[in-house]
Amino acid sequence: MTTKRATRRPPIQMIDKEADALAELAMSVEERLPQVSELLLNEITRATLHPARRIPDDVVTMHSTVRFIDEASGRDYTYELTYPQDADISKGRISILTPVGAGLIGLRAGQSILWPDREGHERELKIIAVTHSEPAS
Repeated sequence: MTTKRATRRPPIQMIDKEADALAELAMSVEERLPQVSELLLNEITRATLHPARRIPDDVVTMHSTVRFIDEASGRDYTYELTYPQDADISKGRISILTPVGAGLIGLRAGQSILWPDREGHERELKIIAVTHSEPAS
């Protein structure tokens, strides 16, 4: 297996209905969270959109659990990507309205991305695995 160097913005895929909901969410927090709003809207704009049934199993979507490595620190993380109201970092649920959450959406296992953290430093995040579960009610 060859290791690919991260590109700033690798190709991503998103579920069309999720992209619509996320665009509305990003616009609703534009004044309160301008950086995350802009990052998320940019990702939605450049994503290839598909119906849910056509998204490959290894693509990060809402409510997927993603295992990734921060290449700078070597630290391994596993989080479920959630909407803000369901986020609870202590329970392994990260909001789409965090810089990392916005950077993970649409990536596939094996891909890496250079992405800003909360302090504006670029981090290389590499997706190791993606699993899917049903959204919490």
